[in-house]
Amino acid sequence: MSSLKTTTRAGLLLLLALPARAEPLEMQFAACTGRFSALMEHQWLLPDPAVEQTTRRRAAMISLLEAVMPPDTGREVLARRIEAKYAQAVLLTRATFNDDPEDARWAATRAEAAIASCAALLTG
Repeated sequence: MSSLKTTTRAGLLLLLALPARAEPLEMQFAACTGRFSALMEHQWLLPDPAVEQTTRRRAAMISLLEAVMPPDTGREVLARRIEAKYAQAVLLTRATFNDDPEDARWAATRAEAAIASCAALLTG
């Protein structure tokens, strides 16, 4: 078994041991996949060496999503991914191309917090 599969399964077991959350795991993972996708594309636009790490995190999140996604939920999961990707892209755009420094800081803080919560799902 590959190390990614082993890591994915170990992470999944850890997540399943956590207390129940209001949002199902597949929707949390879908949102994080969308957020990582938006960040990755933003990093491509503004050459950022962190894009490699983001790409790896996105791939890991896709693996988790595929592992927990119930049958017949593809439409809802895809909708959540797209919604989260768009919201993250809006925050990143506001943070980067904003004439209002206070609003740019607010958007950057929100974008960073969203990514940090997703990264925490990968690190346990």
